[in-house]
Amino acid sequence: MDAVDTVERTRHTMAAHQLSVTTATTRQRGAGIALMLASSASNQAGAALGAMAFPTVGPVGVVAVRQLVAALVLTPVVRPRLRGLGRDQWWPILGLVVVFSVMNLSLYAAIDRIGLALAVTLEFLGPLTVAIAGSRRVLDVAGAVVAGAGVVVLTNPGPTTDIAGIALALLAATAWGCYILLNRTLGQRLPGLHGTAVASLVTAVAWIPIAVVWFTFHTPTGAALALAVACGLMSSIAPYVADLLALRRVPAPMFGTFTSINPVWAALSGWLLLHQALGIHEWIGIGLIVVSNVAVSARGLATRRSSRMPLESVSRT
Repeated sequence: MDAVDTVERTRHTMAAHQLSVTTATTRQRGAGIALMLASSASNQAGAALGAMAFPTVGPVGVVAVRQLVAALVLTPVVRPRLRGLGRDQWWPILGLVVVFSVMNLSLYAAIDRIGLALAVTLEFLGPLTVAIAGSRRVLDVAGAVVAGAGVVVLTNPGPTTDIAGIALALLAATAWGCYILLNRTLGQRLPGLHGTAVASLVTAVAWIPIAVVWFTFHTPTGAALALAVACGLMSSIAPYVADLLALRRVPAPMFGTFTSINPVWAALSGWLLLHQALGIHEWIGIGLIVVSNVAVSARGLATRRSSRMPLESVSRT
C-alpha cells in the first residue's frame, strides 16, 4: 500500500466517523488544542532552523529548498491535474505563485536583518488587516489602533532602526494578506487541496532555475541543506497537517485566535535556537499586536458556531 492509498483510506475512515466540531468530545477538543499549539511551535522552530542555514545559503537558498520540499510532499499526495484548468482558475494560481515567493523570501530576509520574533510579529499585521478591512465594528477599529501602537513600540523608530528589515517584514505581511484573498478565491473554483497543490508545484518549478544559479555561487553544505529541508517540513508540511486535523475538533474562531500565539513561539524559538534576546519594549510591542489579533479573531466566538473555516486564512505553504 502506497502513501496515497493510506491517505485516501484515512480520509474515508474519518468521514465515516463524521468527526467534526459538533461531534467532537471534550478529549478530542483537547487534542485539537494540542495540535494547534504543536502546529505553531513547529512553524516557528522550523523558521529558526532555516535561519541557522542563512550564513551558508542565505534566505534565497532556504526559500528555494522550502518550496521544493512543499511541492515534493503535496504533489504525490494530492496528485493535482493541470489539464482542463480555465483562465479563471489559472490567474489566482499564478497569483499564489508570486505571493508564495514574495511572502517567504521577504519574511526570511527580514528574519536575517531584524530577528525572528520581530519579523513574524510584523508579518501578522497581514491577516489582521484582512480581518479588519471593511469592518465598522468598534472592537475591530480598536484592534487596529492597538496593533498600530504595538508596531511603534516594537520597532522603536530611531536613527539605528533597520528600516529595510522592517519594510521586508511589512512586505511579507502584505503578501500574506494577498495570499488569504487569492486562496479564498481559488478555493471557490477548485475542490479541496487541488488549487494549493497546483500553486505549490508551479512555484517549485519556477524556483528550480533560481536554485541552480544560486547554489552555483553559494555552495551548500550537507548541514545547511538538512536545516533547510527541516525548515520546509516543520514550517510547511507539519503545520498544514496539524491545522487540518485541528479544524475538525475545535471551532473556527478559536482556531483563528490560537494562531496569535505564533509571535510568542517565534520569540522563544529565536531566543533558544538563535540566541536572539528581546528588550522590554519589544515584548510589550509583541504583546500589543498579539492582543489585537486575539480580540479581532475571537469576536465571533460567542456568536458564530460555524465548524468550517478556510484553512488558507491562517496556514501557509
